[in-house]
Amino acid sequence: MSRLSVAKTYKLYIGGAFVRSESGRVYEVTTKKGAFAANAAKASRKDARDAVVAARTATAKWAALTPYNRGQVLYRVAELLEGRRAQFVQEIVGGEGVSVAAANAQVDAAVDLWVWYAGWCDKYLQVAGTANPVAGPYFNLSVPEPTGVVAVIAPQGAADSLLGLVSTVAPAIVSGNAVVVIASESAPLPAVSLTEILATSDLPGGVVNVLSGSAAEMAPWLVAHADVNAVDLTGADELDWAGLEAEAAGTLKRVVRPTGRTLAPPALSRITALTETKTVWHTKALI
Repeated sequence: MSRLSVAKTYKLYIGGAFVRSESGRVYEVTTKKGAFAANAAKASRKDARDAVVAARTATAKWAALTPYNRGQVLYRVAELLEGRRAQFVQEIVGGEGVSVAAANAQVDAAVDLWVWYAGWCDKYLQVAGTANPVAGPYFNLSVPEPTGVVAVIAPQGAADSLLGLVSTVAPAIVSGNAVVVIASESAPLPAVSLTEILATSDLPGGVVNVLSGSAAEMAPWLVAHADVNAVDLTGADELDWAGLEAEAAGTLKRVVRPTGRTLAPPALSRITALTETKTVWHTKALI
């Protein structure tokens, strides 16, 4: 006796919880060969606003952790991703139409990227900070601090659907920022599966909020939101990213422009681009 397959309907990940789109909309996700894979929630403007509120609420707790503890959390995400390798390989093979070997290589790279950025959590301050020479009996120190809530557009093409997301999200949260990310519209399954890992890791709810659906629809609302402090347009090559940058300028946001590459290569500059520099003066003790 044959049985019916159970089609999975993925939800949005906002504030550490899995929620349906307030609009009730979903869209079909298909494999590279055109077969039905799952249903994914199609986020709306209201969902984007809710995600920003959740991110703002989470920033204080996340930024207050010691850099060492943040590094431990990112490393835990890498451990859990490694443990669910088979699921991600299957989703990448189906969604991107690549070989199993290529999918395994992408998961390897995503795990390595989480570990790489985990290692920077308690080190980037020393490298990016500085003691400035000044005239007079003072210490003058410049220290990078998190900018706050970051809106991220992950690469929207079907290629590197997992690695593209990780390459934009991981560096943004190293310093203590919280993120609202628009996943790849055509291949969202690795992104929404990653949310299941984030929910069972030690990452506080709201630090990473993942929206699936139309980037063209959601991006203008996110980049113009007054409570978003920075925008990463790495994955906006296929969108009107110049128009999005202009929208972000209206509220004086930091903007990371597209590089023209599918992936954002690991770099310290990916971390510091989403930080603010605080300069502190202190008098030297006069003996």
